[in-house]
Amino acid sequence: MGLRRREVTAAKKVWAAALGQLQMQLPRSAFDTWLKNTAGISIEDGTLTVSVPDAFAGEWLEKRVYQMVRGAASRIANAPTEVSFIIERTAEPGPPIAAPRRPAQDAPASNGHVPNHRYSFESFVVSPCNSLSYNAAQAVAASFGRYYNPLFIYSGVGLGKTHLLNAIAHKCIERRINYSYVTSEGFTNEFITAIRQRTTEDFRCKYRSVDVLLMDDIQFMNGKEQTLEGFFHTFNDLHNANRQVVITSDKSPSAMPYLDDRFRSRFSWGLITDIQRPPLETRVAILQAKAQEMGVRADNESLTCVADQSYGSVRDLEGKFNRVVATAQMEKAPITPALARRVLQEMDGAEDLSILSPDQVIKAVQRIFKVDQADMTGSRRKREFVLARQAAMYLLRKRLKLPVARIGAILGGKNHATVVHGIKRITFELHDNGPLKDKMAAVKEELTSHLP
Repeated sequence: MGLRRREVTAAKKVWAAALGQLQMQLPRSAFDTWLKNTAGISIEDGTLTVSVPDAFAGEWLEKRVYQMVRGAASRIANAPTEVSFIIERTAEPGPPIAAPRRPAQDAPASNGHVPNHRYSFESFVVSPCNSLSYNAAQAVAASFGRYYNPLFIYSGVGLGKTHLLNAIAHKCIERRINYSYVTSEGFTNEFITAIRQRTTEDFRCKYRSVDVLLMDDIQFMNGKEQTLEGFFHTFNDLHNANRQVVITSDKSPSAMPYLDDRFRSRFSWGLITDIQRPPLETRVAILQAKAQEMGVRADNESLTCVADQSYGSVRDLEGKFNRVVATAQMEKAPITPALARRVLQEMDGAEDLSILSPDQVIKAVQRIFKVDQADMTGSRRKREFVLARQAAMYLLRKRLKLPVARIGAILGGKNHATVVHGIKRITFELHDNGPLKDKMAAVKEELTSHLP
């Protein structure tokens, strides 16, 4: 009995740490759909058994990301480890690092959504990079339909948009206000189903009868003209009835060419606000709050080590800290700067971007550095063009492992010395150039989203 208990405990720890790594490698939608509600069951004879909620999840994990899952488990277990999936619907979910469990909400949402208990206004770390969005969301939650209607929040991935939507949902539940939280993908799927089943009237009534509509990631409606039209009429009906609408996106309305002027005009009726990437001091403060929530001890020097190497999203920051904590727990060691640096170095080499194409890297650099193809491959010496080219050189060499000669050819026939100089410059400047760190992190995050 004691041996079995130790196997279960070891399996849970290995899988929790592996999830922390997989959370960094997979798009959020894929992780939440297929891995969030899984748990380590046992580990024996080099095989880790993991419970999944249904056959669809097990099949997807085995066919689409098995090598990635196996690699994560093997690195955590420090030995070659196979992974076996079994269906166990009653299993407890296994997040990367389990936060203290809290009672479920008493009042269900109108569409069955239960907001994440961690995403409240109280747990949101406020700083100049996000204060306008935070204060606007609080004002909306204090008096729905009165201020900032609609409220449109945009930012890069993992910076707090969904956190604020969930915080508003908590206030809806506290005040027993009928609301609906939906992603644009969910809205689109429901709309398609309604058309196919000829239940569009039910669909219309569902979304136009709520007091608050929380729409997450509207950018995924790109190219879905019929769905956009449906949302346009839903928005009009809600706004005319003084019902609150809150929308999030990864870019501003002006940067979404597929939105016609009707949308831009209506979004401007309320407030459009953005969330910037947090500076170092804010990242440390976020980790302090995270450590307190998890009940772990970590001094400021250790937290600064993690924050200094996590210049992308808050999700990236928390994922790396989860991995540091999991490693410390596995090794029964305190969290120290040395341990944090070792874990982060291991993680930096864990993400295999070599399956991506050079064209994907170039396009990601173009988008983040805001340069076009001609500037990337040309010879103009304007500083921002040169920096973008050097960033591409660095990523093509360090991440895709391409030969220097091929990198030069891809970037318009640059010679060997130019490519080597560009790689060295980015390597040097990444030590203390904050804006460059942010841009490189944004590129890496975008590239990671393309992994299978």
